[in-house]
Amino acid sequence: MQIFDVIVIGGGVIGGTVLRELTKYRLNVCLLEKEGDVCMGQSRANSGIVHAGYDAAEGTLKAKFNVAGNKMMFSYARELGVKCEQNGSFVVAFSQEELQTLYALKERGERNGVPFLEVVGAEKLRKYEPNVSSRAVGALYAPTGGTVCPYELTIAAIGNAMDNGAQLFCDFEVHAIEKNGDRFRVATRDGREVAGKLLINCAGLAAGAIANLAGDPSLHIGARKGEYLLLDRESGNLVSRTLFFTPTKAGKGILVSRTVDGNIILGPTAEETQSRLTETSAEGLSAIMRKAQEMCPDVPLYNTITSFAGVRAYSDRHDFIIEESKAVNGLIHCAGIESPGLTSAPAIAQYVAETLVGKHFALEKNASFCGARKSDRFFAELSVEEKNKLIARDPAFGKIVCRCEQVTEGEILHAIKSNPPARNIDAVKRRTRSGMGRCQGGFCQPHIAELIARELDIPLDEVTKSGRGSNLVAEACK
Repeated sequence: MQIFDVIVIGGGVIGGTVLRELTKYRLNVCLLEKEGDVCMGQSRANSGIVHAGYDAAEGTLKAKFNVAGNKMMFSYARELGVKCEQNGSFVVAFSQEELQTLYALKERGERNGVPFLEVVGAEKLRKYEPNVSSRAVGALYAPTGGTVCPYELTIAAIGNAMDNGAQLFCDFEVHAIEKNGDRFRVATRDGREVAGKLLINCAGLAAGAIANLAGDPSLHIGARKGEYLLLDRESGNLVSRTLFFTPTKAGKGILVSRTVDGNIILGPTAEETQSRLTETSAEGLSAIMRKAQEMCPDVPLYNTITSFAGVRAYSDRHDFIIEESKAVNGLIHCAGIESPGLTSAPAIAQYVAETLVGKHFALEKNASFCGARKSDRFFAELSVEEKNKLIARDPAFGKIVCRCEQVTEGEILHAIKSNPPARNIDAVKRRTRSGMGRCQGGFCQPHIAELIARELDIPLDEVTKSGRGSNLVAEACK
C-alpha cells in the first residue's frame, strides 16, 4: 500500500487543477480516477465557456471564484499549452423587460468585481454579431468572457502534475474509506489500497457517495443532463463570441458559441435526472435547434457533425461546497461544482492548496516545479522549416492519420506516451482531435487502434473506444 500526504479523488477539471496546484509544494500526492482515463465525467461534456462573473449572486462562492478564475484562466491555459480565447460574450435581450434584466445583471457583475461590462443597443450588437436575430433589442457585453477547451485543460493540468511528481491511478473505483488515527485508507473492491493524511473529494456526481464512505453524510448532490449539438468548422463564422439568452428563473438556457477550435456549439439543455447515462434525445436536440434559430435564424443545422450529452452535478445549497468536512477531520470537499466551475477551477485549486491543505501542512515550495507543458497537438503550429526538421528527425510526423483535423502519427504516438497516457481511441481523440472532424473517425479510427495496440503491446481485440466493455474488434474476428 502506497502512502501519500494528500489523495485527490476525481479526475475532472477540479481534481486535475487541485492536483497540479499541490505539486507546487513539497508534497507526495496522487489522484484516484474510477474510469480508464481522466476527464471522463462532466468536464468532458462541457460548453468550454470562460464566464465573466456577472451571473452568480454577490457573496456566493460561485461569484468569488468565478471572477478570480477568469483573471487567471487565460495565462493558466497558455502555460499548459491549451487553446483559449478571450473573445467576450453577449447576453441577448429580446424584449424591453429582458433589457431591464440586463441592467440588473450589469449591476450584479460590477458588485462582483467584473470589469468593462456594457449594455449595448441592437445596432451595436449586430455590428459585432451580424447573424443575430433582428428581434434582438440589446445585449450585455462582457469583454472578459471567453472560451477554452475543457478536456484539454483537464488533461494538461493532470499531465503537468504527473510531470512534477504526482501519481495517477486510473480504474480505481473507491469502494471503502477508513480513517485510522490521522490517516485515510482508500480501497477498491478488488483490494488495491492507498493511504494518505488528507483526502480531497472532487468526485463530481459521486461526491456525495465518497463523503458517505468517509463518514460524512452531509453532502446532497443532484444531477442535470445537458445535451449539445456541434457544427462543422465550415460554419465557424456564424458567431465570433458566445451568445446567451437572458436568464430566467428556469436557468440560463442554451447558448450559441464558437469553440476555440472553430466549431459552433449549441446547447445545453437542462433536465433533472436520476440517471448517469449520457444518451441524447430527440426532444432535447429539437429544443436546441429551435432555440438556436431564435438566436440566429440562419444557423446552418445541416452542418451538424455530432451530438452529445453530459450529466452535471449540483448541490442542494445551490452554491459550490469548498470546505473541510465538519464531521471528518482531514476530509476536504470540492463538491457541487456546477457552472461556472470550469472558469473557477484555477482559483478553487489555489484556495484549496493554500488555505485548506495549508492548515495541515507547513507548505514548502517545490523548487523543481515546472508549470509549462507542450500541447499534445503542436505540429500544425510549427513553421514549415520546423516541420521539415521534425519530420527528418522523426518520420512519424510526416504521416497524416486524421485527414479532417490534419493530425499526424507523431502526435498520436506522443499522446500515447505522454502523461497522462492515452490508452483508448477516445483518449487519443481528446488529446489530439483525431476523429473530431466531419467524418467523426470514419477513416482514422482503424489506424489509431493499430497504433495503440502496437505501442501498448496488446492484441487489437483489447483496444477499446472508451474503456472497459467498448472493444472495437470481436475476438472471433482476429
